[in-house]
Amino acid sequence: MHVIFVAPFFMDTTLRFVRSLCNENIQCSLLTQEPPYKVPDDLRQTLAGYCQIDDALDTKQIVIGAKALEAKHGRIARLFGALEHIQVQLADAREILGMSGLSGQAARNFRDKAQMKDVLTAAAIPCARHRLVQSSADAWGFAQEIGYPLVLKPLAGAGAKTTFRVDDDKQLAQALLQARPTDHHPAIVEEFMTGQEYSFETVCVRGEPVWHSLTKYLPNPLEAVRNPWIQWCVLLPREIDAPQYDDVRKVGFATVKALGQTTGLSHMEWFRRPTGGLAVSEIAARPPGAQICSLMGYATDTDIYQAWAHLMVFEEWPQLQRKFAVGAAFFRGPGHGRIKAIHGIETAQRELGKFVVETKLPRIGATPSSSYEGDGFAIVRHPDTRVVEQALKRLVDLVRIQVG
Repeated sequence: MHVIFVAPFFMDTTLRFVRSLCNENIQCSLLTQEPPYKVPDDLRQTLAGYCQIDDALDTKQIVIGAKALEAKHGRIARLFGALEHIQVQLADAREILGMSGLSGQAARNFRDKAQMKDVLTAAAIPCARHRLVQSSADAWGFAQEIGYPLVLKPLAGAGAKTTFRVDDDKQLAQALLQARPTDHHPAIVEEFMTGQEYSFETVCVRGEPVWHSLTKYLPNPLEAVRNPWIQWCVLLPREIDAPQYDDVRKVGFATVKALGQTTGLSHMEWFRRPTGGLAVSEIAARPPGAQICSLMGYATDTDIYQAWAHLMVFEEWPQLQRKFAVGAAFFRGPGHGRIKAIHGIETAQRELGKFVVETKLPRIGATPSSSYEGDGFAIVRHPDTRVVEQALKRLVDLVRIQVG
């Protein structure tokens, strides 16, 4: 079986997915815009094929590259990637090549946030009130109708990038100056949802949900974006099959079906409102970021990256047992300049080392990241969810990144 993985750029997580594919009993080719010398030596030896194109976010170039790889290495059985920004292009390329997989319509349902919420609203799935805005006047009209606070964001954003919380007229005017919505570059404005934010991950095989997971954000990502001093955490409770999550399982499974998921792992973000109800924020037809794949793996003693590769190739998913609660604490350095020092690591190791299963520390001398995931992380694990949550809080209290 010949499988093509499309990876515009070589990020650590992306390469981990590629390595997992190469571990399957298949021929794996890589389609990318990265030059050959950037392919790690271990992958170069295991890849069946490699093709560089100028723009791996362009459907036509993906098709041209796929045909070139097919001519050299045989008929393509699968064409996919893990990056959110290329799911529509991949779907269109598969349709041009006559291949199975997530359709172009379904890919757009997941990627276009206004279209996504229209589909969910039509399916009676709870989500934020929203409006597609193609001008500043559209946004002002929605603000007058709904009131503040609001959220203004691009139709196809990811990771809270260029997402603005708007609390009054002045902030809306400032956000519109940056977003500049037009007919050709519309945005979406929606009510700001309050409450606790979570993720919900669903594995589907041929359109049917077969497994799920969820995580709790500490605090909500938009709050972390607005406050660079916050060191963000993600908690995967052990008790996600408990009755308290019955409603989100029902909504999560209905969401992937309404949007048209076929086979894959999706990542949904949702809110538990103060009144107890829930609402879907958005969902992506790709594996989650923020180390959530690693958390799911540590919770089940399974290589989730390998399981995803097997899923995408053979449409099979293993039976998994949740054995642990797991969490990730992300280390961020506020300020400008470079990372000068990491404080509190020795104390954290002494107090919490027995719970830590993986770490990546910020690199001294590096320019700090603007992402709420920061410059490093520590993952902790224990059978008791309360122990993990306390360990995360202690980690972000102890570890401090000095920037200057």
